[in-house]
Amino acid sequence: MSVIGLHRASKIGTALTICLLAVSLGAQQGGNTQPSQQGTQSSTQSTSAPQQGAAPGQTPSAPEPKNLPSPTDVDYSKPARHFPNPIAPYTPHTVPPPVFTNAPRIEELLQNGKIMLSMDDAMALALADNLDIAIARYNLSIADTDILLTKAGGSPRGVNAGVVQGTPGGGVGGIGAGAQGAGAGGTSAGAGGAGAGASGQVLSASGAGPQPDTFDPVLSGTIAFEHATFPQSSTVLTGTANFQQNTTTGNFSYFQGFSTGTAMTVSFQNNRQATNSTRSILDPTLNSAFRFAIRQHLLQGFGPTINRRFMVQARNNKMITEEGFRNQVTVTVSQIQNIYWDLVNAYEDVKVKERSLALAQKTLADNKKQVEIGTLAPIEIVRAQSTVAQDEQDLLTSRTNLQLQQLTMKNAITRNLPNGSPLLQAEIIPTDTIQIPEQENLSPVQDLIQQALTNRPDYIQQKINLKNSEISLKGANNGLLPTLDVTGFYGASGLGGPQSPFTTCAPGVSPSTGCLLPGTIPTTGFSDAFSNLFNSSAPDKGIQFTLSIPIRNRAAQAVQIRSQLEYRQQQLNLKQVENQIGIQVRNDEFAVEQNRARVVAAQEAQKLAAQTLDAEQKKYALGASTYFNVLSAQRDLAQAESNVVTAMTSYAKSRVQLDRDTAQTLDRVGISLVDAVRGQVKTPPHVPGLVRNEQLLQSPPAPTDQPPTQPQGQPPAQQPPQ
Repeated sequence: MSVIGLHRASKIGTALTICLLAVSLGAQQGGNTQPSQQGTQSSTQSTSAPQQGAAPGQTPSAPEPKNLPSPTDVDYSKPARHFPNPIAPYTPHTVPPPVFTNAPRIEELLQNGKIMLSMDDAMALALADNLDIAIARYNLSIADTDILLTKAGGSPRGVNAGVVQGTPGGGVGGIGAGAQGAGAGGTSAGAGGAGAGASGQVLSASGAGPQPDTFDPVLSGTIAFEHATFPQSSTVLTGTANFQQNTTTGNFSYFQGFSTGTAMTVSFQNNRQATNSTRSILDPTLNSAFRFAIRQHLLQGFGPTINRRFMVQARNNKMITEEGFRNQVTVTVSQIQNIYWDLVNAYEDVKVKERSLALAQKTLADNKKQVEIGTLAPIEIVRAQSTVAQDEQDLLTSRTNLQLQQLTMKNAITRNLPNGSPLLQAEIIPTDTIQIPEQENLSPVQDLIQQALTNRPDYIQQKINLKNSEISLKGANNGLLPTLDVTGFYGASGLGGPQSPFTTCAPGVSPSTGCLLPGTIPTTGFSDAFSNLFNSSAPDKGIQFTLSIPIRNRAAQAVQIRSQLEYRQQQLNLKQVENQIGIQVRNDEFAVEQNRARVVAAQEAQKLAAQTLDAEQKKYALGASTYFNVLSAQRDLAQAESNVVTAMTSYAKSRVQLDRDTAQTLDRVGISLVDAVRGQVKTPPHVPGLVRNEQLLQSPPAPTDQPPTQPQGQPPAQQPPQ
């Protein structure tokens, strides 16, 4: 009967505790709701500009959306729930493996062994498949796990919100250089990581102050069975020299902390003991007890501001991570533009070298004819042959550089280039070229600086991180206080069990001997002991105060002072970033103006060199000049044409850098951050101010796997006289 009572009471206690757990979980989740990933995407959507119109004769294209898993598909700031699967919170989450297939759009661009690539296509493919962006994309979900962790009362682990720069090209890294740096997710250390350094700062006091209790309810239970034998040196207490005891224990407890600095504990203890003692009046003895206790911090750790500070920091870190991802997209898109212009530069350089070689070969043929008729010394043939050999070497160097630029672009816009893939062998033909506007329409430099300070992701990161430092400082200040807790509790005890046969008088034995008559103690079970917990027959209640005062408090002082110093250091660092942004924007504006003037000067120099060569060739045909003068004019023209290509590339890159440093890149090209987060480009980007390179499309440079012989395509710009 007693065992049945224990079993029933255990069921009742378990049911009550689970009910308390469910109510507490509902309250905790209701008070700590977080914005979902959809809300995050909505906020990032507002930072991107609407799609701009395509240039005449140009149709923007983008990779078709891939219905492939993305790390941002799941909002990891929300926990798994008990309903409808009760064991869901206790089973591991499965994160889909990364995707290593390329966007189908690049296969569509492959035609006759050539990839006809526009600037818009290059950026769209990079948004979908560039590995730097794909690596940084995981940081958004990692930041969500910090939010989930702090909801439970834990400390944020931090997120590396720096920029991943593992893609070589465009002035970044070198061939074979990997994404090295501080931790996973970033080549450069970014703000927002607890304990991580940024711009020479240590930021080690981010978790200073009292740690909150766990906000997730904890249900604990113990069921134990024990048999023990204790030899006795005296029979006074037990009435036997060999005391034996069988104990069955069923204890349950429930604990939960709250953001006010409150902790609630409910304990329910049950015990059944059967012994061979002749002194016990009940055998077996059934004990039941419960206690409900509330503890409240009054000084250190008091209030929601202190106990919820990690949640606020985790949300701030998520915003830092979002800005870091926006910065990653900006940096990568700028890098793709630079790589594209390097590719255009390499193609134009091949064309220049081909024209120079054609001139040298034509001059060599003319010299041979003049030597044959005796109007020119044979040494001029040797000089012409030397010039042809040098130009062939220059053309070979230019073509190999073109091959390298093509490989760099392929690496930047794909996830995988396996051996034997048609993409690996295909040439990339850039279909866009640089257009120099007749007049620069730059905003005043102060407006550009203000725009940068308003929209620069790295500057916004620094400001949010300064807010995190303020929160850490509040925690460090609170950690200076003594610990004063008040605890109130209420409980009760219940006792049950049948009368022990060892203390019951045998038939004919008088109670005067110290035994009890049969039926003296009513027989009770565990249900009786459990009901006595609630009738105030054996209450246990009280209140206690606990005070702990560190006499010198040196450790807390050191942490508080360090937190204050780091906060002041960050204030100076923020001002330094402001000054750096001002210098960068001014320098970028100067670079645009200088490179534009450089393009104009190079174009005029090219015209002069072309006219000079034409004049020298005519004089040489009439015998009024020397081959040395013609050779010098040819070299001057080749150098002038190369200077034009280089100047136009520098101008285009300076515009890219100005847009990046003023945070205009994404708006200027119409990139949606939602597409970048998902890795599925639905809104095609479009770079304004570009023109189709019709001449290049009609006559691309000679295949790069052929020796540098007579070039194909356009005839030389200046033909020597016949």
